[in-house]
Amino acid sequence: MEFFAQIPFAFHVAYVVFIGLCIGSFANVCIYRMPLKESLVFPGSHCPSCNSAIKIYDNIPVLGYLLLQGKCRNCKTRISARYPLVEALTAALMTGVFLKFGFTWECLAYLIVTPALVIITAIDLEHQIIPDALTLPGIVLGLAAGSYIMGPINSIIGFLVGGGLFYGIAVASPFIFGKEGMGGGDIKYIAGVGALLGWKSVLLVIFVGSFLGAVVGLVQKLFMGKGSQIPFGPYLAAATYIVIMAGDELIRLYIQLVV
Repeated sequence: MEFFAQIPFAFHVAYVVFIGLCIGSFANVCIYRMPLKESLVFPGSHCPSCNSAIKIYDNIPVLGYLLLQGKCRNCKTRISARYPLVEALTAALMTGVFLKFGFTWECLAYLIVTPALVIITAIDLEHQIIPDALTLPGIVLGLAAGSYIMGPINSIIGFLVGGGLFYGIAVASPFIFGKEGMGGGDIKYIAGVGALLGWKSVLLVIFVGSFLGAVVGLVQKLFMGKGSQIPFGPYLAAATYIVIMAGDELIRLYIQLVV
C-alpha cells in the first residue's frame, strides 16, 4: 500500500481507465460469442462479415474504431458503434467504482462485477437471455465476496431473499397472469446480487430496477404509443450499479422521507 501511495492518484485513475477499456474490448467478445456458445479465446478477433483477422493495432479500444472510421479494413463493412460504446462505458463505470472505493477488496469485487453488468445488458437486449456462464460464476463470486464484506450469514440470506423472491414470482405468474413472469436467468442473476450485496440492498435493486422499467415504459407509451419491450435484465443491471454506488444514500433518503 505504501508503494501505491507514492504514485500520483491521477496515474491510478489513468491505469483503471486503460484496464477498463481493455476489459471492455473483451466484453465485446463475450457479447458476440456467448449467445452463440463459441469459444471466447479461439479463433482470435476477426471481422464477422469477411472473417479476416483483426490486426493488433486495429483492435486498440475505441481508437481502433475511430482510425478505421467504423469500417473493416479488409471488406469495408460497417462496424457496429456498439463496440466502442461498450469499451468506453465499461471503462467509465469501472473508473467510477475505483473513485468511490479506492484500494479495497470491496473495490476489487465490484470491478469484477461491473463489466459483467455491461455484458448482461447487451446480451439480454439482443437475445433476451442471461447466460449461465455469467450468472453461475456470479453466484459463487457473490457468496465469496459477500461473505468477506458483510459476513457469510448476511450473504446467504441475501442469496435466499433475492433468488427466492424471483423464483416465487416465476412459479406464481402462470397461475396469476397466465404467462411466465420471470426467466431463469433473472432468478440466478438476482440471487448472485443478493449474495454480494445482502438482503436489504437486493430489495433496493429490485425496486430501482422496477422503477427504471416503469419510467422507460411510460416514456415509450407516451412518445411511441407502446410500452417497454426491453427485458428486465438491463434494468436490474443498471439498478445493481446504482445501488453499488449510492445504495446507502438511497436508503437514508428513503428513511428521511418516510420517517
